[in-house]
Amino acid sequence: MRAMVLREHGGPEKLVFEDDFPTPVAGEGDVVLRVRASSLNYHDVFTRRGMPGIKIPLPVIIGLDVAGEIVEVGPGVTDWKVGDRVLVDPINRVEGGLMGETVNGGLAEFCRARAHQLVKIPANVSFEQAAALPVAYGTALRMMTTNGHVKAGEKVLVLGASGGVGVCCVQLAKLAGAYVIAAAGSVEKGERLKEIGADEIILYTEEDFQKAIYARHGKPTRRGGDNSQGVDVVVNYTGGDTWVKSLKVLKVGGRLLTCGATAGFDPTEDIRFIWTFELKILGSNGWARTDIETLFDLVGSGKLKAVIDRTFPLERAGDALAVIEDRKVIGKVVVTP
Repeated sequence: MRAMVLREHGGPEKLVFEDDFPTPVAGEGDVVLRVRASSLNYHDVFTRRGMPGIKIPLPVIIGLDVAGEIVEVGPGVTDWKVGDRVLVDPINRVEGGLMGETVNGGLAEFCRARAHQLVKIPANVSFEQAAALPVAYGTALRMMTTNGHVKAGEKVLVLGASGGVGVCCVQLAKLAGAYVIAAAGSVEKGERLKEIGADEIILYTEEDFQKAIYARHGKPTRRGGDNSQGVDVVVNYTGGDTWVKSLKVLKVGGRLLTCGATAGFDPTEDIRFIWTFELKILGSNGWARTDIETLFDLVGSGKLKAVIDRTFPLERAGDALAVIEDRKVIGKVVVTP
């Protein structure tokens, strides 16, 4: 079968298109999908580069998010049949493992998955929309709703707002009735984020977001009991030099929501702001199966949009990953084998 294969870690050139990779066969409890769409995430960039302390069996086909139709059902599978439209929950919650990392993922014509990982795709949701959901939108839903409890009337600052997670955070905050401030790297991205639901844009390439919040919404203070200045929530999954600045713009009792650290996991810290302003640091790790089902309901009803920046054919999956690595994207990038 045709596939994009990673045989050694490194730069973009290490992801190689092959037209004779072995086609998977369904074993006990397995199904084989004809892949119709696979969306890429920054996690796939880390997998290609290699992650310190994490050993990945090579060769591997990357691509965590996989949607398609069943073409083969293995022994012992009774709940699914050939032709079913399904999404794979990337996390194997029974035996352990992750699609596109410990087992072959979606950047191929066919993909083998465990039957217990499958979620039925509603008839009114496309393969491309379905593939956009698990990793980015599932993480965002857990961070904003399950753990973050973002609610109407709050001011929410979303850093890294143009990526897959960020775009969903903007939408979910707006859906909750919050006032949404999105940090973007260009005027074009800012305008697109406004179309998606942002009320206000900070161009971090032109101004420091901490100073921008102080100028527009005031500097948080404990004096006089005035808790109207600053923001209620900051979404920060970049880390690095944005971390302490995020603490400094939060009101008393504010919440910093995080699910990653794409710009560095060991930033300089200033814990004085945490105790002085009684801040809450809330982490979210991935998503639950119920989060995916909730997302299908939201997308199917039109309340939430799976924002897809562009699609690529399988042969250009390396270009698709480069778009994400270079942060030249609004929302999701999808490969359609």
